[in-house]
Amino acid sequence: MENQNETNAPEKTHKRRVRYSGTHPKTYKEKYKEHQPEKYADMIEHVIEKGGTPAGMHISICVKEIIDFLQIQPGQKGLDATFGYGGHSKAMLECLKGEGHLTALDVDPIESAKTTERLRTLGYGPEILTVRLQNFAELGKIAAEEGPFDFILADLGVSSMQIDNPDRGFSYKSDGPLDMRMNPQKGESAAERLRSVTKEELEGMLIENSDEPYAAQIAKAIKNRLRRGSIETTGELRQVIDEALSFISGAEHKEAVKKSCARVFQALRIDVNSEFEVLYAFLEALPSALAPGGRVAVLTFHSGEDRLVKKSFQAMQKAGLYEDICREVIRPSAEECARNSRARSTKMRWAIRAREFESHGL
Repeated sequence: MENQNETNAPEKTHKRRVRYSGTHPKTYKEKYKEHQPEKYADMIEHVIEKGGTPAGMHISICVKEIIDFLQIQPGQKGLDATFGYGGHSKAMLECLKGEGHLTALDVDPIESAKTTERLRTLGYGPEILTVRLQNFAELGKIAAEEGPFDFILADLGVSSMQIDNPDRGFSYKSDGPLDMRMNPQKGESAAERLRSVTKEELEGMLIENSDEPYAAQIAKAIKNRLRRGSIETTGELRQVIDEALSFISGAEHKEAVKKSCARVFQALRIDVNSEFEVLYAFLEALPSALAPGGRVAVLTFHSGEDRLVKKSFQAMQKAGLYEDICREVIRPSAEECARNSRARSTKMRWAIRAREFESHGL
């Protein structure tokens, strides 16, 4: 007699891997081995050794420096405000040694689900790891429910798997929809944002968010293009920037376009995701979210973020909310930067909450 389950079971169809031209895969989707680190560990290590970041992965920065400062002990309660690929969370969970609890936040439902599954597979169940799909601007509310926390980490960089995936629209290096939303299910996309702002607002955005020296020319070119048609992809935006800088000739033109593209995409991403407003709300809530003597480390990746963190820590120490703050930024080692080029712009700052603490305005 035939097995009932075997008879009714659906046939498994073989899914062929992505085909690519040439001897090596070039696009994000073609790099199928890099998307499976557990299966192709040798390939992953080869890419990292060459100073690259495997497709679909993110290499956490300053892990040693963060762990050394946070001084995590088993039984403590902590918060990873920016879950991402989970590298920092994994390191913090290892310090807890199965005792205590870590809450992790992320607004990206796509990558958050992948990272949660990966860490669950490693044995970090809900009894020690809680993952919340929330923005860290809601720190006050989260701390009221799960805090206060003995340690907090915020890595403000965009994860590599978001930057490298053309479908997310964060990078000018690959063509894709001009989106840039951390949570693609909410808010305006970058393409929609460009249509809604005035030329003056766009120029101000480029100056304030990325110190773009050609802000006026680029803002004018973008709005002129939008009057004639649309800018829906990252490639189209790069083309407009290229045309806006046509007054720069020779070898300097290519380098100028590259640098301006990086700054314009950064400025637009910051605006689309309200990154400065979110960071300000997080910094305001930090002292009350930390337990007495609690420690916080923040990684920043551009001067605007670093200024906000520095000024907030200084003001709150002066007000008696922090007993100590870092005097000089901590940077990744030369070895780490050589292994991970995306670490080069990183700055780490830290603060320790006062033991005697009263909540009062600044």
